[in-house]
Amino acid sequence: MIPANAYSAYAKNKITTASPAELTLMLYDGAIKFCNIAIEAIEKKDYKKANINIQKAEKIIGEFQGTLDFKYPVAKDFDRVYSYLMKRLIQANMKKDTEILEEVLRHLHEMRDAWKEVMQKTKNGTAIA
Repeated sequence: MIPANAYSAYAKNKITTASPAELTLMLYDGAIKFCNIAIEAIEKKDYKKANINIQKAEKIIGEFQGTLDFKYPVAKDFDRVYSYLMKRLIQANMKKDTEILEEVLRHLHEMRDAWKEVMQKTKNGTAIA
């Protein structure tokens, strides 16, 4: 078993050495993880834990939304998607509704997978600029 401080150092190093693309992927993974934790917490009626984790997912979506560069037309589309996800997360938190969280998860998985594919294509030199 890895000591907590060793894992913490590893995690910090992973973040500080990651490219912006890798950080984006890590954020998607984090939002997915927090939604999954919230679903489990709701199922166990641990509403405090659910609230904390839904808010963590909201912060990540807010970060994505806050860093959009609107000089690119696609930013408006992403802004609408992020606004929708934020609205759904708030609804899920208010209602403690796992179905809403499952919907958010589907969107996050699709976006993460698309991002991962773009990263792979860029890495292989096949991305079109």
